[in-house]
Parts: sequence; C-alpha cells; structure tokens
Amino acid sequence: MTTKHSTGSDRHDLAAVAADLAPTGILRASVNLGNPVLAQGTPEEPGGVTVDLAREIGRRLALPVETLCFDAARKSFEAMAEGRADLCFLAVDPAREKEVAFTAPYVVIEGVYAVPRDSALATVEDVDAPGVRIGVKQGSAYDLHLTRTLAHATVVRGAEGVDVFRTLDLEAGAGIRQPMAAYVAAHPEVRLIDGRFMEIRQAVGTTTSRAPATLAYLDALLAELKHEGFVSEALRASHQDPALVAP
Repeated sequence: MTTKHSTGSDRHDLAAVAADLAPTGILRASVNLGNPVLAQGTPEEPGGVTVDLAREIGRRLALPVETLCFDAARKSFEAMAEGRADLCFLAVDPAREKEVAFTAPYVVIEGVYAVPRDSALATVEDVDAPGVRIGVKQGSAYDLHLTRTLAHATVVRGAEGVDVFRTLDLEAGAGIRQPMAAYVAAHPEVRLIDGRFMEIRQAVGTTTSRAPATLAYLDALLAELKHEGFVSEALRASHQDPALVAP
C-alpha cells in the first residue's frame, strides 16, 4: 500500500516524491552560511531556519539529510544547478528561475544601502546616480537585482559587499538589513539609508527538471509549515526576528 501524506488540501505520493527529489536516497541540501539571517554555525554544525527546513522536509519524506554548506549564495546556486544538491534555500530571482523551481517564499528580508556618515546620499533613489559605485557580494540576490535594475550607478562585486565598500572607498555598500545594521552599529562612521531598495524573497528551490507533483508537494509543505508556525519558531530559535516569515 502506498504511503500518503496530506499537506493542505492536496495528497501526494511520498515515495514518488522522495525518489524524484532525492534519487541518491539522501536529500542533499545546499545551505548558504553567508546569509546570517537564514543559516548560522559551521559547515560541520550548521543551524538556522534553512537547516531546520531541510531536516523537516527530510523527516516528512523519510530521507536522511546531508547539508552542503557554502559561504555565498552563488556557490549554493551552483551546487544546485550542477546537480550536487537536491534542494537550495535562495532568494527568488529571474536569473535563477531559469534553472531552479522555487516554492512561494517562506521569509522576506530587505536589501539596504550603507554610506559614509557624511555622504550627501539621503534616499534610496539618490544612490542610483552617475558616479556612484555600490559594493555588493558577488552573486547575491541584491547583486542580481541591482545589476538588472540600476540605470546610472555602478555595481562593484567582491567576497563581501561591505568589505568592498570600505576597502575601495566606494560611495555605497549594499546588503541584507540585519547584518548591515549590526555593521553600522559597530562603525559610527557609516550609516544606513532609510528604506529598502528591494524585498528579498527567500524560498526553497529544486531543479526545474523535477516532476510537477514534487514541486507541488514542496510548495504545499512550505505553506503548511508557515501556517503552523514552524518557520517563525525556527527563526526565533536561531535568534532571528520571527516577523520575517513571508505572508
């Protein structure tokens, strides 16, 4: 008799989903430790909401979970695209959607700008101007977004956006609100610009080659985990704001 699992109003063949999602018999989850809101710890002992989600998906599908940890989103994406991982936890972006099928977002965070305290740049709109150089983490969601949307400013890429911003004495640095706010708190010569330049919608992804039933299962499961409070509790347990859960 085939085992069934009810997720929301749909019922899915768990054995078929597990075989399609994890053909090796192990659910390989690509984790980006470079985003401290979503993942913390070390490659040997990772934690955070993405790790909790990976383990819960594995538990629901009766699959052992292997976490593959990286220090940047682009590396996590490459592992997914190259077939070294079965799941990824990344921001939804058109450039990634060519190879990755995403669930609805489970967390929404903000992309913000930091500038020198005496900078004349006062608003998000001010930053997109000729002569303004913005430091970004290469391959991050905000790198992809700014590369696609900026009309006048220039993107300067590096291992960490704030490091590029300070080392090269750029006009602005881009990043995720929480770590940027922590950086500014420790460096009074820098300030954040009010407002955000983007919403970063974090979702679970797998390759677009997976069966439609597998993609539907993941999307329904994430909706259930948000509704039941699993995601907010995982954020709270990792000392992050539970209000970041996507609506």
